[in-house]
Amino acid sequence: MKKSILLFAAFLLFSSHDMFLKMGTYFLSPNTPATVKLFNGTFEESENVIARSRIRDVSLIGNGVRTNPDTTQWSESGNVTILNFRTGEPGTWVAGLSTHANSIELNATEFNEYLEHDGVLDMLEWRKENNALGKDANEKYSKHVKAIFQVGNQKTDDWKTILGYPIEFVPQRNPYDLKAGETLPVKLLWQGQPLAGQLVYAGSDGVQGHSHGHDAAQAHSHGHEQDKGHSHGSTQLRTDANGVVSLKIEHDGQWYLRTIYMEQLQGQELTHESNWTTLTFEVKKDGISSGLHTHADGTTHSHDEGEVHSQGFPMWGYLLAGAALLLGLFWFLKSRKNSSEHRR
Repeated sequence: MKKSILLFAAFLLFSSHDMFLKMGTYFLSPNTPATVKLFNGTFEESENVIARSRIRDVSLIGNGVRTNPDTTQWSESGNVTILNFRTGEPGTWVAGLSTHANSIELNATEFNEYLEHDGVLDMLEWRKENNALGKDANEKYSKHVKAIFQVGNQKTDDWKTILGYPIEFVPQRNPYDLKAGETLPVKLLWQGQPLAGQLVYAGSDGVQGHSHGHDAAQAHSHGHEQDKGHSHGSTQLRTDANGVVSLKIEHDGQWYLRTIYMEQLQGQELTHESNWTTLTFEVKKDGISSGLHTHADGTTHSHDEGEVHSQGFPMWGYLLAGAALLLGLFWFLKSRKNSSEHRR
């Protein structure tokens, strides 16, 4: 019994759920090497990598052309799955990934906790109203994620591309025309049609959420959710009659939308089917120019996360001052040594 409890605790610790395509910066230079990271866990932390066999589609869309990167372009770093690719011509690009369906069996308690803490509240309410809280579940699920990023300074209409996934968010405005304080309308499509009345959660970087698991160990974790959207700091929205939510961009940073659409299945071994989807993008105060730096020859380059860029006082000044400090310290220690020897 004790061993079973420990194994279950391990499942809770290492399981994960939401999937996101993320970048260190969503502002990239044209025709340069780049990476996009696949997070399986929360928006802030990936808890496990995704097996290649789970991936049904990977797409990059730019300048009206859709390409499918080869599996050899994928690698892993810790718990993060990484796609290495080369950017193309300037434009507003889209990256998308869709997984094959998987399934998981949950007892009634686990399933109810999952519905509550992952925000599938409409299904939980139905179970309450129909005296179904004691029923176990065998759920089929798949995930479909999208990121929109800007290459160079020229904006294109690729951001509105519909990838044809079972469920997906489609912005109704180019995210890279946005500034903090403005609103981004986003349409949610289910099987190509607007999905009305669906709960959607929105958030941004620097906000940590906890989650349940569907991929890491085929188990379910109990998160500690709070605030407005069952994830720390997330906002709960609901699509209107046209399947549209309006996301208020309250500050600069990386933003996401996420939702889980769940249906009940009748007359099958499986009891439910869920499709998960997320959308990520970035907003900066000065727009494109804040992510890209233009040189005299007209070329641009971007600074990814972890790259050091000094503003104001030039870098060579810091290096010169550091060298002078080290030299002064050396002479000070040498003079102290000579003085000590003289006193003997």
